[in-house]
Amino acid sequence: MKKVSIFILFLAVMATSCKDLLTEYNPSGLTAEAVYSTPEGFESLVNAAYGYQRWWYGKEEGYNISEMGTDTWTSAAGDISPDLSKYVNLQGTNGLLSAEWTALYAGVNLCNAGINRIANVGFTPAMRAQREAELRFLRAFYYWHIVETWGGVHFTLEETKGIESTSNKTPVETFYKQIFEDLQFATKNLANTTTNYGRITRPAAMAFLARMYLTRGMNAEANNMANTILKGNFGYKLEANYADLWKMSNNQGKEIMYAVNYASNLTLNDLFNSTTNVTGHGRGSNNGHLHFLMKYDNLPGMLRDITYGRPFNRYMPTKFLLDLYGSADARYDGSFMEVWLANSGTRPKGMNLGDTAVIATRTARTKPANALYTLVDRNAIYNPDGTAKNMLVYPTLTKHMDNTRLSANEAQSARDAYVIRYAEVYLIAAEAQMKLGKLDSAAINLNVIRTRAAKAGKAAEMQVKPEQVTLDFILDERAREFAGEQMRWFDLKRTGKLLERVKAYNPDATGIQSYHLVRPIPRAQLDAVSNRDVFTQNPGYQ
Repeated sequence: MKKVSIFILFLAVMATSCKDLLTEYNPSGLTAEAVYSTPEGFESLVNAAYGYQRWWYGKEEGYNISEMGTDTWTSAAGDISPDLSKYVNLQGTNGLLSAEWTALYAGVNLCNAGINRIANVGFTPAMRAQREAELRFLRAFYYWHIVETWGGVHFTLEETKGIESTSNKTPVETFYKQIFEDLQFATKNLANTTTNYGRITRPAAMAFLARMYLTRGMNAEANNMANTILKGNFGYKLEANYADLWKMSNNQGKEIMYAVNYASNLTLNDLFNSTTNVTGHGRGSNNGHLHFLMKYDNLPGMLRDITYGRPFNRYMPTKFLLDLYGSADARYDGSFMEVWLANSGTRPKGMNLGDTAVIATRTARTKPANALYTLVDRNAIYNPDGTAKNMLVYPTLTKHMDNTRLSANEAQSARDAYVIRYAEVYLIAAEAQMKLGKLDSAAINLNVIRTRAAKAGKAAEMQVKPEQVTLDFILDERAREFAGEQMRWFDLKRTGKLLERVKAYNPDATGIQSYHLVRPIPRAQLDAVSNRDVFTQNPGYQ
C-alpha cells in the first residue's frame, strides 16, 4: 500500500511527475493537514474521492471483471484477459485486478482521510453533513467492490499516513456492517437533488442501499427501500423508448439515478495526470465504446468510421444472451446492431454507398445467390454447443458507442457510465418480493419494465404472470435489461447462481471452479506485506 499512502499525502498539494510522487520529498512544503483544514482545500479531497470510480466504470478493467466470465459474455478475438473470461490459470498476477485493487483502496483511503478530518474543517453544520454523507457513500461504494471481488481482505477506517507493511484479513460481515452504517448515514444526510451532476443524492444512495440489502438477503428491507423510492416522487422516470437511453444527446436522461460522469472536454478526464493516477497508466475518459465492437473494418464495403466505431473486438455475446430476447422485446434492437451499411470507396461491384454490406445475425439465415453483402449468421458464429466459432464477427452491443467522437480512432468518449438506473429499483423490488413469496407484486414490477421494453402493439405479449416469476426468470430479465452495464458478475454471485449458469450457458468458460466466487489477491500486494503468514492468498490461487 506504499503507493496509496504516499499518494494520499500529496494528492491536493503536489503537481509532480509519477516518479516524484513516489518519493517522500515534498517541494511545496504543504501537508495534507494544512490543505485539508480549510473548506476550499477539503473540497479538493471530496472531488478527488469521486474520481476513483473512473478506474472501474467505463473502463476495460471494470468491464472485464464485472461482465466477463458470466453467462452473457465470452471472449472475442481481442480479449486481453482470457484468464478472467474463462477462469483458466487465473492468478494474482492478473494486471486488471491489480489496477483495480490499487485504485479502490486509494479511494477508500481518501474517504477515510476526509471522514476523520471533517470535524476540523470549518464547514457549516449543513455542509459538513452533506460532504461527510458523500464520503461515507463513496467509502461504502468502494468497499462493496472490494469485498465482493476479493472477499474478506484488508479493512480499515483509518487514514494511512505513512508506509505500512502489514495487511489484515477481515470477515465479510465486518465490511457489510460498515457498508450499511455508512449508507444509512448517507441516506439521512444527503440532499435529494444536486446541481452538480455526478454527485450522489439521497434517492441514489437509497437505491444502492436497496441493492446492498438484496445482496445480503435482507429482502424485506430491500423491498421497503425500493418501494420508498418508487413512491417518493423524486422525479425519476423510465424512458419511454429503451433505445433512447443510449443516445449521446440523452446522456443525462431522466432514468439515470447515478452515473460516473465524463467531460466532453477530454483533457479534463485525466488521461495523463500522474498526480492523480495511482494505477500507473492513463485513466482518461469512458472507453467502453471500444470493447464490444466486432471486427467490421476489414470486410468488403467497409472502413473504420466514427459511426461504427473503433473495434477492439474484446467481448462477444454468448448465444444464450442473444436468445434471451423474444421477438416482441425492443431491447434487442435497442442494445445490439446486426447490419452495417457500405461506407468505403472500395466496394464490391454493384454495391453502392449506404447499401447493406455486412449482416451479423443471431438468427439462422441463407444468403440469396445475388446478394453482395457478407452474411455471418448464428451457425457461423457459434458451434452447436454454444462455443464461439467466429470470434471476429457477431452482433455488436451498441449501448456504449459514441458518434460524437472527433475521429474514428479516438479512444476516449465523453459518454457517462451509468451506475444506477431507475429500472433497477423496479427489479430490486421484484426480486425481493419474489423471495418474500409476494409473486403478484413481483409480477407487477416486472411488467412495468417489460411493458416499456415491448415493441409497438406487443405489450400484452410481454406480460409475465405471477406463477412465472422465479429467480432464474428475474436473472434473465436483468440480463435483457442490463447487458454490458457492469453488473452481471455481481448479480450471479449475489444470487448464488454464478457457477450454475456459467456452466450451463457459457461453454467457453471451462475453467470455473467454486473458489472463483472471489478473485485472487494481487501478487504485488502479497509480496509487499511483512505478515505473509496472516495475509495469505485466497484459497484456490497461488
